[in-house]
Amino acid sequence: MKELILSNDSYQMNWVEGNTEWGTVICKANLTVDKKSYREGDIIKEEYTFTNHTNREVFTELTDIKIYVPFNDDYTTAQECMERKCHTHIWCGDEIAYIMALRMGGEAPHLGLVLNKGAIHSYSIERDIERISNDRGDFILHPKPFSLSPKESYVIAWTLFPHNGKEDFYKKIAKYCNRFLDVQAENYVLFSGEDVIVKIKANYNFTKEEVEITQNGKKVDFIIKEQTIFIKEASEATGEIKYQISVKGVNTFLHLLVLPNLKELVKARCHFITQKQQYKKPNSRLNGAYLIYDNQDSSLFYSSKNDYNGGRERVGMGILLAKYLQTQDDPDVDKSLRHYIEYVKRELVNESTGEVYNDYMCNNKCKRLYNSPWFALFYLELYQLYKRSEYLIAAYKIIVYYYENGGTRFYPIELPIIYIISCMSKENMDKEIQVVMEYFKQHADFIAKTGIDYPRSEVNYEQSIVAPAADILFQVYMLTKNQEYLEAAKKQLKVLELFNGMQPDYHLYEVAIRHWDGYWFGKNKMYGDTFPHYWSSLTGIVYRYYSEVTGDKKYQEKFTKSLRATLSLFYPDGTASCAYVYPATVNGQKADFADPYANDQDWGLYYAWKYLEL
Repeated sequence: MKELILSNDSYQMNWVEGNTEWGTVICKANLTVDKKSYREGDIIKEEYTFTNHTNREVFTELTDIKIYVPFNDDYTTAQECMERKCHTHIWCGDEIAYIMALRMGGEAPHLGLVLNKGAIHSYSIERDIERISNDRGDFILHPKPFSLSPKESYVIAWTLFPHNGKEDFYKKIAKYCNRFLDVQAENYVLFSGEDVIVKIKANYNFTKEEVEITQNGKKVDFIIKEQTIFIKEASEATGEIKYQISVKGVNTFLHLLVLPNLKELVKARCHFITQKQQYKKPNSRLNGAYLIYDNQDSSLFYSSKNDYNGGRERVGMGILLAKYLQTQDDPDVDKSLRHYIEYVKRELVNESTGEVYNDYMCNNKCKRLYNSPWFALFYLELYQLYKRSEYLIAAYKIIVYYYENGGTRFYPIELPIIYIISCMSKENMDKEIQVVMEYFKQHADFIAKTGIDYPRSEVNYEQSIVAPAADILFQVYMLTKNQEYLEAAKKQLKVLELFNGMQPDYHLYEVAIRHWDGYWFGKNKMYGDTFPHYWSSLTGIVYRYYSEVTGDKKYQEKFTKSLRATLSLFYPDGTASCAYVYPATVNGQKADFADPYANDQDWGLYYAWKYLEL
């Protein structure tokens, strides 16, 4: 299949565009494959039958069979993305598997796929590396390993169908699959001691005797009400919880994660940073810097390459420590932070002008607007911690410098609008407030006028272009009460939440699609779906603003799940990973791993510590 255009689609979008044709099968095992496809209107049914024509048993391994399903998911221009590209949310849950493809602009019709026969256990990616961060790649589905006797066959069958969005997609799955299990958890990332509440709803009849559920290999108790299975247990030990679920012969799974309580997690991480990630050589200008830590080699790492250097995103470590110390008395962390402050003042920020340098030695050969708001936030957290006005004045100068150098037309990540106004109000900085408020309103005006025709940034189009747009509009609305900003923010939110999936796995639920961070920030330099990545929290913060201004409690719940999801990048002993590369393989290389570098991920923990009330 080279083209799939849905009827009544005013954009005539081709949903199956890729480098390899849809339905291509590569099978390493000694099996033959017979492919069939039936189409009636917009409903397409496909079957792939694998048969053993040898005189011996044939066993398959996970990636032996590749079925290509290249949904049209890549980034060109914002306008083309809105109309003719899709976000592809994939769930490979054995016999419960599906794909929810959503047009990036949100306008229906969208496309769905649901498995009817067989089991899909994972997926891989093949990317066009020449397109660097802008091509998510062709998707490859892998059947769960199976064995076949001579003359025996195994069938993978699915249905493709149009839908009107997330809610409608899950409704229509029940229509096109007569064996569907809707598996949901109240939370996918839990803190030790919290209850685990799981709900499993079948669209077919079953008896209690036909249900078997295990948690990490041990049978669990459950109750059944109106054909829905409920599980409630306490989560004590930290680590991954794997539920294997069988209901009348239909098998699937659910993955949850239990972490220490948030205070313990933050404390462990802060102490790891101070003990393992701070460079301490008095005769070096890098002295005091927080750097990358290689968990594989147990060593610090620095490179002058932008995403491995002594500045930029790594200020998130300093921000986390400054926030932590505002409520925790910890002399060792305080000593380390003061050492880092000396480094920042000497090497990364000109406090007189507000210029933020890209790397130590006041190196600004790469001028990057993203850096300024981050260091402004760092100084705001220092002001909040030490109550010294010099830090607030420095934050103000950084913001002004940012805007004087083109900031009103840029989409920055984490611009602390409300925060700096609140802090300056405490110091009666009325003139300074007027200055930055005028900049903030100009910035919001530009974003509102631009709408969803986003300018290109370091990636042509991405979640962390849309999230800042919504974030800035909501913040400026909350300060001005100008309804035009609120309406513009709501439009951004509709586009933003399309990046997030709802699959029953702590790597995926309310996690934004990102697929390049492991390459730019990781040790293994591997492209591929990065689930989770800490900037996914930006979407959660927008949910929080929306809930606050509208009173919609549903978005408060989505906010909590979004921020919790990024915490799987942190471990009880204080170690961390900058990215989890989720697919089974990427361009034939094994993936499904947490990158060894602890690099820039601490923003996710900072947001959780700041916003989650536990």
